[in-house]
Amino acid sequence: MSLGDYNRLLVPISEQDHIQGLVNTSVTLVQYGDYQCPLCGEAHRLIKAIQQQVNNLCFVFRHFPQQQIHPYAQRAAEAAEAAAAQGQFWQMHDILLTHQQELGNDYLVEYANNLGLDIPQFLQDISGKVHITHINQDIESGLHSGVTAAPALFINGIRYSDRWNIEQLMAAIVTSSH
Repeated sequence: MSLGDYNRLLVPISEQDHIQGLVNTSVTLVQYGDYQCPLCGEAHRLIKAIQQQVNNLCFVFRHFPQQQIHPYAQRAAEAAEAAAAQGQFWQMHDILLTHQQELGNDYLVEYANNLGLDIPQFLQDISGKVHITHINQDIESGLHSGVTAAPALFINGIRYSDRWNIEQLMAAIVTSSH
């Protein structure tokens, strides 16, 4: 593996991914994220703002919980997947990134309840670790592409390494779209 490979997204987007927008648009953002990571919270706000300005954007979120520093990240990822099983991934995703200080089990159940999810099913999914394989596959795909920490962002398959501010991120997206 050459060093250049570490700046490329080596695992293509698939049916398994959580996708907003159309896959065949001019710009695809793939983010590896951790629900408890403050920088991921900031990235979330940036990406939301960009989605409102760029109408042909495809956004893909992949899990990259860093359990060694964020003890609630793994369980939050499982909650997002349990919500996904009931068709509410993006709604739960937004809630988790908006309430990063409140990711304990009671909060997760409260969020699921607010979304009108089937709570026994939601709890069964989490306690049975039903979605752990999906989360681990996301982590593996990130490691494969050289991701060592969240947030990590790829624009059209190339690792974004500039500063995380709206101007620079927008400039990189506009450049990629041509």
